[in-house]
Amino acid sequence: MAHFEIHLADVAAGKAFYGGLYGWTFDAMPGGEEIDYHLASGAGLGGDLTIGLMKRMNDTPAKGSAIRGGTMTFDVADCDKSYAWALENGGAEALPPTDFPGVGRCAYVEDGQGNVVGMISPAKGT
Repeated sequence: MAHFEIHLADVAAGKAFYGGLYGWTFDAMPGGEEIDYHLASGAGLGGDLTIGLMKRMNDTPAKGSAIRGGTMTFDVADCDKSYAWALENGGAEALPPTDFPGVGRCAYVEDGQGNVVGMISPAKGT
């Protein structure tokens, strides 16, 4: 994957949520002002993987509805700690932290704006 975008009704709230959850920072993209487009920077990003946040062009899917797009999962140092942070900062449970043998500990949260994102603490040796 080279690039993906996260569509948000409230880009400022999305920047705060993803910045806190994954440690990303954001820069406005020149030419993207009309759609409030921002590029993310942080550990594991850049080079072959870039991420953009932008204003959602339609209604936000209802909480708990079927996923409307891909699910993005990122490495985190502590899945349980990141999951707890997400729930305390506007996220909602999609899948509580769960161990997957040989893969790691993984969880999913709704970001409060219709997107489901994942976090994984990889199993030792993977």
